Amino acid sequence: MYSAVENFVGLVSGFLYTYWLVFALILCGLYLSFRTGFIQLRFLKDAIFVLREKSQKEHISPFGALMVSTASRVGIGNIVGVAVAIAGGGVGALFWMWITAILGGASAFVESTLAQVYKRSDGKHSYKGGPAYYIESALSSKSFGVLFAISLILCFSFGFNGLQSYTLASAFDIYAGGFENTSFKLFVGIIVAILSGYFFFKGAKATAFISSVLVPAMALGYLLVALFVIFSNIEKLPMIFSHVFEEAFNFEAIFSGFAGSAIVIGIKRGLYSNEAGMGSAPNAAASAHTSHPAKQGMVQTLSVFIDTLVICSCSAFMVLCADIVKNTELKGLGLIQGVMQEHLGSFGLLFISVAIVLFAFTSIIGNHFYAEANFKFISTSKRGLFVFRLLAMLMVFVGAQLSLSLAWDLADVFMGFMASVNIVAILLLSNIAVRVLKDYQKQRKEGKNPVFKASDVGINNTEFWK
Repeated sequence: MYSAVENFVGLVSGFLYTYWLVFALILCGLYLSFRTGFIQLRFLKDAIFVLREKSQKEHISPFGALMVSTASRVGIGNIVGVAVAIAGGGVGALFWMWITAILGGASAFVESTLAQVYKRSDGKHSYKGGPAYYIESALSSKSFGVLFAISLILCFSFGFNGLQSYTLASAFDIYAGGFENTSFKLFVGIIVAILSGYFFFKGAKATAFISSVLVPAMALGYLLVALFVIFSNIEKLPMIFSHVFEEAFNFEAIFSGFAGSAIVIGIKRGLYSNEAGMGSAPNAAASAHTSHPAKQGMVQTLSVFIDTLVICSCSAFMVLCADIVKNTELKGLGLIQGVMQEHLGSFGLLFISVAIVLFAFTSIIGNHFYAEANFKFISTSKRGLFVFRLLAMLMVFVGAQLSLSLAWDLADVFMGFMASVNIVAILLLSNIAVRVLKDYQKQRKEGKNPVFKASDVGINNTEFWK
């Protein structure tokens, strides 16, 4: 029964990405890049300038929203996801991860700008928003908004959190032979589910506190260690770049097995890592206090670049600098643990294991925060919310029992459904984001610090920008 489910989910994942999402993501990114004049490249200077703006201390600043979204992106996708991509699609997958990030910058701008335009008050000094809200307001479709909210809940609570739990549990495999021991898997699943449940029921403040403390510290630590390893092997980088580009355009290999090719796997792992166009980051972008929606849209493109072009590339270079890659059948976390052990000995193995556990756990509670916000968009029932939290805990337990292929395929399938809904929405609403961008550009040319007024661009259905 288990193998049948595993095979079915794998087939759905292969079909979804081979025949739809690969083309949808690239074409959407290209279309929005041209519509916005490649905003993700032209306005990098403006984005950095916006980060220096200060909000009143009771509000979340653009920089604060950037840190929230970057913290939600940085995690096992940047570490284990890169190893999975290289093991499954070869070194050429890294190039297609870069392409996903560059084109995805335009998608990130559009979805985050829309989230700002249609954000709503959530208390005296806070805001809420995201795809479910801009779909409901701009497309006048509650049912379409609910469809997105359901797809996000499935993706984050039952796809991503199952994968995070699996990865967290597998971090102990090298020490305790965990996946040869069913009782060990059960034990880890129970512990992680209980700890996660504590934060699920505690609410947003507890989630924000632990994430703001652990994630930035671990991300910085990981980046410093990665840069040390890369500079210690800097003479290998020219050959690595040559190999990446050679394999990325090995079309005979690509089209003889497209579903498992560098293109498909690179886009899958790139999307999972940077989330551009997927519809998750706009939930954080909507919370920022800024004078113009386009400002936060530009800032969110930086998060995509930081995530994939910097951190994922560092992970990939560490893997490709290691000799173990040529002489092992290890995959996923086992491969990255072996790589770190080769580079830094027992310290490297311990460091990456601790980092994975912390990243995975903070991602579990952060993912639930997104999912719960969208559950509240659908229903205000306290009993329903209680049951939902219990089901989310159950999925954390179940995730620890999954296999490598089922854990990743399940996350990919739910991610694919959610991204599909959001892609349709941002394409339908891209004209609004372009009008907002033109208003920003007009004010900048006049030497002003842009301030947004919705009626100036013909938008009359916002709550905040009237």
